[in-house]
Amino acid sequence: MIVSASAKARLEDVRQLLADINARILPDVGFELWDRSTVPRELPPDMPAVAIADEGAVAALIRRPNMHTMLNLWVTGRIDIRNGTIFDLAARRPALRTRELVGRLDKRRALAAAAKFLVVPRGGPWPLAAIRGDKARAGGGEANKENIQYHYDLSNAFYTLFLDPEMVYSCAYFKDWNNDLATAQRDKLDMICRKLRLRPGERFLDIGCGWGALVCHAAMHYGVHAHGLTLAEEQFAYAQEKVARLGLQDKVTLELRDFAGADGGFDKIASIGMFEHVSAADTPTYFQTIHRLLKPGGLYLHHAITMRAREYERMRRGKSPAVGWIRRYIFPGGEASHVAMAISNLELHGFEVHDLEGWREHYARTTRLWHDRLAANRAAAEREVGAVKTRLWLAWLAGSSIAFARGTACVFQTLASKRVRGPSGLPPTRADLYGGRG
Repeated sequence: MIVSASAKARLEDVRQLLADINARILPDVGFELWDRSTVPRELPPDMPAVAIADEGAVAALIRRPNMHTMLNLWVTGRIDIRNGTIFDLAARRPALRTRELVGRLDKRRALAAAAKFLVVPRGGPWPLAAIRGDKARAGGGEANKENIQYHYDLSNAFYTLFLDPEMVYSCAYFKDWNNDLATAQRDKLDMICRKLRLRPGERFLDIGCGWGALVCHAAMHYGVHAHGLTLAEEQFAYAQEKVARLGLQDKVTLELRDFAGADGGFDKIASIGMFEHVSAADTPTYFQTIHRLLKPGGLYLHHAITMRAREYERMRRGKSPAVGWIRRYIFPGGEASHVAMAISNLELHGFEVHDLEGWREHYARTTRLWHDRLAANRAAAEREVGAVKTRLWLAWLAGSSIAFARGTACVFQTLASKRVRGPSGLPPTRADLYGGRG
């Protein structure tokens, strides 16, 4: 292939710019260019390297340097990582603000190189461009169903490639950081039941029951009559089959319906990783519905991902790129809040808050294990949902794990009761949560 003099000049400018970045900002990260040359020239075999497949990828990033551009390049493999993963790159990034890192660059060299790419076509494909915006499906019953099915009905077979055997798709609970995923998820299911103090014969509701892990666990080990709600059709079919396989038809019932239309009279209710799908407009309806469904004095466990309050305010002003791409490509219609909003809504809607526990580091570990399992099964995942979806999910799981590990994302379990006058009936300490079942 004949390469023009201008193309050679652009390649050399990029090589010099990346050498500057390697020397001044990322000494432990290398680069591989589209002509297969590397920076540094002798790339150590254990050094992770960012691989750039074509000059159009550079042109695209120069013209639109944002998360959407980077993700489109990532899912198509035009930006990739050699000798490592996203975690390896994150671990090697200096603990400085982006502004400080940019300040280390030779700006004259960077601007001169960028100017030469302004007329270079960005190339393609751009598969994520067809996905609707992050505000297009927010709120309302039909919108809620569409949002849920977009994510959860992707493919049951796909999710089996990285979830535990019980198909639990929320934060695990690690009694020991070395526990495997299956053990940590069983311990999580048990901790939920302990916090709710489930007793034989009680009516228990799981809002957003997923593939049925919690309702089946609660029925088998705590003797409750469990009812699960989901809007995901593939999850519903899987959960129905599981209930039948375990012979729990007399203990577990399931409905494919929105939470707002559910009938009440439950002793205990859990919402585990479901509230993130409730739009801000639907939040009052959500808590009013929980209050209506729960018997007086009944317990409600609210398990939800949150943001730091400052980051939440940035998101409201449209200045949180990470939240924007997750809402657009992963969880359409999703609404992360901060922990004080959950507590205030519980109190405003007739609940008494009894306990709050942060599980941030547990979710960092959970999402890391999900990522690693999906990466190990990458070929099977690509056969099931395609390379674009697989690479998108890998980026999301890695980004989530890093966010939880750094504390920019959190997850809390809040135990509340439907307010009554007088004693709550709860034990005086948490000791019962960590002993044998009562």
